[in-house]
Formats: sequence, structure tokens, C-alpha cells
Amino acid sequence: MIDVDYLNFLENILTENRKEKFLKVLQNRTNHFTVVVEDIFQMHNASAVMRSCDIFGIQKLNVIEQRYGKTIDKEIAMGAQKWVDINKFDNVTNCIDTLKSQGYQIIATTPHDNDCLLDDFDISKPSALFFGTERDGLSEEILEKSDGFLKIPMVGFTESLNISVSAAIIIQNLTNRLRNSDIFWQLSEEEILEKRLAWANNSIKDIKRIKERYYAEL
Repeated sequence: MIDVDYLNFLENILTENRKEKFLKVLQNRTNHFTVVVEDIFQMHNASAVMRSCDIFGIQKLNVIEQRYGKTIDKEIAMGAQKWVDINKFDNVTNCIDTLKSQGYQIIATTPHDNDCLLDDFDISKPSALFFGTERDGLSEEILEKSDGFLKIPMVGFTESLNISVSAAIIIQNLTNRLRNSDIFWQLSEEEILEKRLAWANNSIKDIKRIKERYYAEL
């Protein structure tokens, strides 16, 4: 439960432009789709995927760190880690089970016998979009447990794209179609309050001291 009084207190510290920016961005945020990256060997690619999530309105990025265990490259993410929720998992099974329990279908972004072209993908169902390693693609466990397969149509000699490029293309396409649909894709009021509080916390220097003083004076 969000302490609305505390939220209002923090937002009074922010500039009007910053508060208006929060509300504008939150109008276009969604949890209808979520993105998953599995064991990304080159960390700048995971950071770039995070930036795409922020730019195109995906609120949650899930990172499976079963093999490499690296951290997001903050320089390349360019602050996106302040605005996107990052959920970390140490194995594939835990990630898939968690997302399925939240109502997501598991979609592997890879060519497959039963794959679907990007423009034909059904956007009505909440979906977790899985992206694999640059070298090996998605693991067999993900492919076996996927509910569907999605690919980008290509007409050139090259048969694959860098993961960060693939993610940007897919996220932009699906979120744009989502916003032009009749599907309810927006964050709930409670989720919006949660993000306003989190973003205010991330925007204010010495937030720990300010929070302690606020509650001490109540």
C-alpha cells in the first residue's frame, strides 16, 4: 500500500516539469508485455535492450544470469535503470514459472517450424518475449517450454540480427500496435502510484536521510 502523503511530500521536492514528465511517461507504460534476456554474453547488448524497454514503454525487464552473472552497463543504459524494473533470475525454470504465474505466455523470439511473423503476432495476450545469447540463441529449455515463436521477416542474405537490434524492432512494433488497439494495456492506478514513488526516490539526492526525517517527524 502506497503512503500517498509521503509521495506528495516527495513530489513537492521535485520540479513541476519533472512531475509532469513522470505522469506523461506513465500514461504510455505497460506490463502487458515484458522482456526477458537470457545469459547475454556482451553486457552492452543487455543495456541497450533496457534502453529500448524504457523508450518504447515496457516497464519490466527480466534478466536470466545463469552462466555469466554480469551487471547492467550503466553507461550504455544511460539512466534507463532508474525507470525500468529489473527482475533477476539465476535459472530459466524459476523465470518461466514466475512469469507464467503472473499470467504471461512464453514467446521465444527465434525462427521455428511453428513461428509467427512479427506483424501477424496476436497482441491480445500478455506475453513474455524471450531473447537469447548472441552466440547460441535461446536455450533448449526455453524453446521446449515456449507457448509460441516469433520472428522478424528478413529478405537479405544475412539471417540474424544483433539481439539489441532485434529487441528494439520487436518492442517498437508490438507496443505501437498495442497503443492503437482496444486492449487494456495501461498500468493500474496502484501501479502508477508505485512508479511515481519509485521514480521520485530515484530522482532525489540523499533520499534515505529525507525519508528518515519525514517519518521521524510524524
